[in-house]
Amino acid sequence: MVVRQTESRTRKSIRNAQVALFYYCINLILQFFSRKIFLDRLGAEILGLNTTAMNLLQFLNLAELGIGSAVSFTLYKPLVENDHLKINEIVSVQGYLYRKIGFFVLGSALILMCFFPWLFAKANLPLWYAYATFIVLLASSLAGYFFNYRQIVLTADQKDYKLNFVVQNIKALKIVTQIIAIYLLVNGYVWWLLLEFIATVVTVIAINWIVRKEYAWLVSNPQQGRLLKNKYGIIITKIKQLFFHKIGSFALTQISPLIIYAFTSLTVVAIYGNYMLIVMGIMALLGAVFNSIGAGIGNLVAEGNRKHILRVFNELFSFRFLLVCTACYGVYMLAQPFITLWVGSSYLIDSLSLSLIVVILYFNTMRSVVDSYISAYGLFHDIWAPITEACLNIGLSILFGYFWGLPGILSGVLVGLFLIVFIWKPIFMFREGLKESLWIYVRMYIKHIAALGIVLPTVTYIIRHIDSTPASILDLLIYSLIVTGLFFVALGVVLYAISQGMRDAVSRFLKVGKI
Repeated sequence: MVVRQTESRTRKSIRNAQVALFYYCINLILQFFSRKIFLDRLGAEILGLNTTAMNLLQFLNLAELGIGSAVSFTLYKPLVENDHLKINEIVSVQGYLYRKIGFFVLGSALILMCFFPWLFAKANLPLWYAYATFIVLLASSLAGYFFNYRQIVLTADQKDYKLNFVVQNIKALKIVTQIIAIYLLVNGYVWWLLLEFIATVVTVIAINWIVRKEYAWLVSNPQQGRLLKNKYGIIITKIKQLFFHKIGSFALTQISPLIIYAFTSLTVVAIYGNYMLIVMGIMALLGAVFNSIGAGIGNLVAEGNRKHILRVFNELFSFRFLLVCTACYGVYMLAQPFITLWVGSSYLIDSLSLSLIVVILYFNTMRSVVDSYISAYGLFHDIWAPITEACLNIGLSILFGYFWGLPGILSGVLVGLFLIVFIWKPIFMFREGLKESLWIYVRMYIKHIAALGIVLPTVTYIIRHIDSTPASILDLLIYSLIVTGLFFVALGVVLYAISQGMRDAVSRFLKVGKI
């Protein structure tokens, strides 16, 4: 088999990151502006209903079972070897499995909608709002199962930038037209839903056009996939394992708003959602930088150079630690004044809840380095871990939420993250994947925490002597640049002095910049 000659993993990753970062900035601005208009024109009740409907749909999407991740893992080697036949067969198996899941999600959604009169009994809104919202969001989800699944090849091949260029433009145009509709038209929410559906249709057409253009040889046949599924038993094995990991992820990201709604109201869900928009924006920013690296790690692992694999891990850990800590510090220092200027002080949460959100953000974003390597190695057989994480998250969130409200719910989430993500996952990855001593990771983490321990109080002391009450968005922007810039530089300098991983990361970027 002839191995194809392609661009370096680093250059592909950087190109993906550049495109993703550009559209991240555009869409983040649009989303904050859109949410402001949504709250002002339609109210917190409708926004909370929209969030709750999305969470319910995400529950149904657990049926996806992790097929996408399993297929992506299976595609790494055929893509390196340029094996078109095997790629076609794998994508056909994916199409068959996705079609089955799509029908299951559709049937489950129809059953779930029968219970909407009870689920939304507390909502002071017409019941058709819940039905219409759920149906439109359901259509977008089903499109992924029946029409868009072939885009997995672009992701596994580190060519997401070609997809993002078109799809993100559609998304931006959708948000702009939705803002205009809500602001100017009667029955603005109806128009919002209609535009959401139209964007789904246009996105389906765009994705399939890009895939056909990039991979003219790619032919998927779900019926053939049914006959081939036994040939690629590894996919089925990984799917069974990944299903449990999906449960853990769902419990972390989607259950909290439902529990908050159970103990409070749609208005509190909307207030929490404002902070989650900031958090998801930060995660999207970090995703724009790092998500494209996942396929590169998969290809790196497929090549089998253990020394190089470990060195790249150290690089990614150091660089991500720098960005994540800077982002978390920025959220803690800037979230409250931003919310006040954005939607008003009546939408603020207490300082304890904010602190818990920041710590959750840290664990949830730092986990990606270890998770990327676990995915690259195909290490999904620790199914007890996500089950334990989900049980801890849900059980403790309900228990603590009953006694302490929102801070209690967030504390329940944090316990599961700490025990499984922070402690267990690195142990598992080093033992089963890298096959290196865990002390390498422990020593590396201690160094980074020591650097943080030096920088955090020093920078905070300096910032406390700066006027921290921005009176306008411009003031807040300047203040945020000072806060995050000072922290980033200080932590970066200290890490460069003590971490070989940071020095390697800087060296890599300098080399790429010269090309």
